[in-house]
Amino acid sequence: AITAGVGLLATRFTSLEGDISTREGFAIVTFAWAATALFGALPYLLTGSLERVVPAVFESMSGFTTTGATVISAIESLPHGVLFWRSFTHWLGGMGIIVLAIAILPFLGVGGMQLFRAEVPGPTPERLRPRITQTAKLLWYVYAGLTVIQTVLYLFGGMNLFEATTHTFGTLATGGFSPRNASVGAYDSAYIHYVTILFMYLAGVNFTLHFRAATGRPVYFKDPEWRFFTAVLLGSGLLLGVFNLADGGYAWTGAGVEEAVRDGLFQSAAIATTTGYVTADYEVWAPAAQGLLFTLFFLGGMAGSTGGGVKAMRVLLLLKHAWNEIRKHLHPRAVILARLGTRPVKEEVMANVIGFVILYVFLFLAGAFLMSLFGMDLMTALGASAATVGNIGPGFGDVGPSENYAWMSEPALAILTFFMLVGRLEIYTVLLLLHPEMWRRRGSPSVE
Repeated sequence: AITAGVGLLATRFTSLEGDISTREGFAIVTFAWAATALFGALPYLLTGSLERVVPAVFESMSGFTTTGATVISAIESLPHGVLFWRSFTHWLGGMGIIVLAIAILPFLGVGGMQLFRAEVPGPTPERLRPRITQTAKLLWYVYAGLTVIQTVLYLFGGMNLFEATTHTFGTLATGGFSPRNASVGAYDSAYIHYVTILFMYLAGVNFTLHFRAATGRPVYFKDPEWRFFTAVLLGSGLLLGVFNLADGGYAWTGAGVEEAVRDGLFQSAAIATTTGYVTADYEVWAPAAQGLLFTLFFLGGMAGSTGGGVKAMRVLLLLKHAWNEIRKHLHPRAVILARLGTRPVKEEVMANVIGFVILYVFLFLAGAFLMSLFGMDLMTALGASAATVGNIGPGFGDVGPSENYAWMSEPALAILTFFMLVGRLEIYTVLLLLHPEMWRRRGSPSVE
């Protein structure tokens, strides 16, 4: 009621006519996310689940940005209504609050291509239909369809409807909130683990590929990003299993090998897609396995997925660019262009990718430094920064898979809350608003 009242007042005193500029599009996206997180904190405060504002906003922002970091220790003691809201914030945030609003509330259709470009994760958001409202609806049809399928599969595995629904919300949004203290690891069921692996993977794939498959035009194998993303997840999952078997963490029996591979595939998918669910405490794994997992913190899902992080597309382009630089030194007179499939990658696209990755790494290092100022050890500071900027949730050290963020001071939580927002909105969306040039400019172009 409070949110609806504020929304009606905003509608009453705001003009919705005409096109919006790029500047206004970025501003609307950023402030909408911030306002949504503030209002989303009310259920925690009003029910007494969290008593202070900063932790409540942190939990809410973590939900809507699909991060999955939590300040709640005794999760299973919360009322079901709060637990449902907590997971539902993931589901709403998964494809973006603004995309949802465009699909369901058409009176917001004020030439919103800027909103879509600012909101959809990844460097190359792809339009399936000429009008943005049609595109948003198509993406949500796929999203809703996968939600129903995963929930039903969980029910077949013995979950009750409440836990099946809340875990589905956390999976498809690549969020990670669970109504159980031990996350998905609370279920001693290989079936449930494999269902979760599958749908974490599907959530990390570009949703336009799912749409084309649903309409009888599957193009997964033709997509170079999909091939790269799938190979990384499968390869790293198998490597994690091998590392842990070699370290003696799992028995060399049929059941032990299967469990090692399953846990490896699960954590590979959970970290790489930025879902953040856990079935095992990876901080007791082999050092090589922990190092590989930390590397996966910087992958992220495919462009156009619900995942956070750098995005597989950018990592792939960066690797191609680095390889081409080596080839140019070997063949100075050759004209060598990076390609995605058969298409050459424009220089401005590559420059954007390099600029984004530099900003991402800088933000990660800045976050780790700021956390160290609060007395955190190096691994905890690095883990907290990587886990919030990348919208992953659990990190390493005192924010590892068996820990949470409840022990942090409110200033530290406030900083990480901002990092979750910046990471979810792909850095540029928020940082552009902090640049004075953005507000001095007049007559910014608008896009239908």
